[in-house]
Amino acid sequence: MIASTLFWCSLFLLIYTFAGYPLFLRFVNLVSRRKFPVAPAVTSSDFPSVSFLIVARNESARIAARLQNLAECRYPGEREIILVCDACDDDTAERAQGCGLTIPLTIVPLAERSGKSKALNIAASQAKGAIFVFADARQRFDPGAVEAMAALLVQHREAAAVSGSLEIEPSTEGAAAGMDAYWRLEKWIRNEESRWDSVIGCTGAIYAMRREDFHPIPQDTLIDDVVVPMQALVRGRRILFEPAAVAYDPQTLDTRHEKRRKVRTLAGNYQMLFRYPQWLLPWVNRAWWQLLSHKYLRLGGPLYLAACLAGALILAPSSLFFQVALGAQVLAYLVGFAGMTPWLRRFRILSIPAGFLFLQLQSAKAFLHYLQLRLRPASGSW
Repeated sequence: MIASTLFWCSLFLLIYTFAGYPLFLRFVNLVSRRKFPVAPAVTSSDFPSVSFLIVARNESARIAARLQNLAECRYPGEREIILVCDACDDDTAERAQGCGLTIPLTIVPLAERSGKSKALNIAASQAKGAIFVFADARQRFDPGAVEAMAALLVQHREAAAVSGSLEIEPSTEGAAAGMDAYWRLEKWIRNEESRWDSVIGCTGAIYAMRREDFHPIPQDTLIDDVVVPMQALVRGRRILFEPAAVAYDPQTLDTRHEKRRKVRTLAGNYQMLFRYPQWLLPWVNRAWWQLLSHKYLRLGGPLYLAACLAGALILAPSSLFFQVALGAQVLAYLVGFAGMTPWLRRFRILSIPAGFLFLQLQSAKAFLHYLQLRLRPASGSW
């Protein structure tokens, strides 16, 4: 009975987390008659001033092109760029200063490595714009991206922030191609969450936020692009998604690059879970269900898989059904691992199981990474 309960509960959580939640979101948006105020038309005079906030660490090779891209974005209001050089030991600041921008540029050099979250707090304290636009050094904005995000904030006074859409260079092999599919699903979920109420987090490479809704975050925060908008959401504000506001990333979702980033992101979800447990209380956070489904249940993916395998293994000797279930799981793992090998990863049919398995492996590593960070000698930082 225990093994059977373990199997079915884990299977339910696995299906709900990775398929049921997105489908249920779509369903409630189709059948719900929930209406928000009709958005008024926006004129050029309605656009407030904007401050681009960028944190750079040794970005000498691409900082000039990045700043030029931001300066060339269409926007009828006033603009400025705040560039924080986080203990750069190259000529990032000099190249930025000499790139001849048509809009004001403020460079804030930090002598000691501070990390992105602390640097963002510093950038925000230096900015004068009514809207903060967060950007990274690697990506490139579509010319109309800033205007699209700002227009939504002008139209929807109840919204604190608008997340843009990150377009990543597609991968063609193995787990990386599977992660492309995962990222497309992620953006689809964000669009459905925005239609229902609020997105859980933003895309760190491109999002805009009202100045008054930005609150400084702890300097050890690992996922600033989730914690910053969540602080506004629990204060009763909305977080929207604008698919027309696009940032282009030239780097593919290569597994070599993704391992470290994904582990850090998932470890940040653990950090957020234990630092802000009150965000799971319905009377504190109206989006508690979305937060639980979108962020926290995903952390249990490796446990759900292990429990399904253990339950089927225990029950297989006495049940044909569980013999089939065990065989199906073993086959799925073999296909997933095969898709991650150098010899077979070029076959697209293997990319989805390979990508899913890769993400679960990084999720398990993320928990260990979080524990390592927590067990470091107490120093006030991670």
